[in-house]
Amino acid sequence: MTYCVGLMVNEGLVFLSDTRTNAGVDNIARYRKMFTWTTPGERALVLMTAGNLATSQAVLSLITEGIEAEAAGVEAGEEALPSILTAPSMFRTAEIIGEAMVMVQNKYRRAFEQMSNGNSGATMILGGQRQGGAPRLFLIYPEGNFIEAAEDTPFLQIGEHKYGKPILDRVITMQTPLAEARKAALLSMDSTLRSNLSVGMPLDLTVLPRDAYAFSEQTRIEPEDAGFRQLSDAWSTALRDAFQTIN
Repeated sequence: MTYCVGLMVNEGLVFLSDTRTNAGVDNIARYRKMFTWTTPGERALVLMTAGNLATSQAVLSLITEGIEAEAAGVEAGEEALPSILTAPSMFRTAEIIGEAMVMVQNKYRRAFEQMSNGNSGATMILGGQRQGGAPRLFLIYPEGNFIEAAEDTPFLQIGEHKYGKPILDRVITMQTPLAEARKAALLSMDSTLRSNLSVGMPLDLTVLPRDAYAFSEQTRIEPEDAGFRQLSDAWSTALRDAFQTIN
């Protein structure tokens, strides 16, 4: 299982993902679920994945091939995708990733149908900004279509999202400062970690300030991270104190 969350506020974007893909007494695996690309001064992109690992990796391979082929000036093959680093808009970038999702599903449909659990789907969160446009945040479905975060819904989640949603519902608006959005994302993850063993550390955190076209923070938060542990303990104390004050 997975938990990934992307937040969009006026000051920029925050992305946070866990790294656990399997959970059990003796079966835990870690894979990176957050991927980033930058063209300095021009664009910065973040993609987070949840769902079938094979599907996610195949989609990422197609995206990488598209970037490398265009950078090398290689003529596009039949299955080649345009580079997301030269797409004319964030909307087109989301379309390209959706097209990759459809290509993978179609290519491996028969093999997916024979899987014991029948679950071949993957969902992805794409966010970023390119020069000349505003920061944007998209949720891309297995079918390749997508929705976009907006003022009424300034955050998107994939994976095991129910435990981390209440705090975001209560505190996140477009006017939330970027530092506060970062804190809310971490507390949302903390709530999920405490309630679901299938989501686990380490965590990947990325922050993209508006109009920077570069990340101000890209951090791997390990289980022993003192700052995260202090934040978690402070949140637990605050919740207990608030509970005791309510009659």
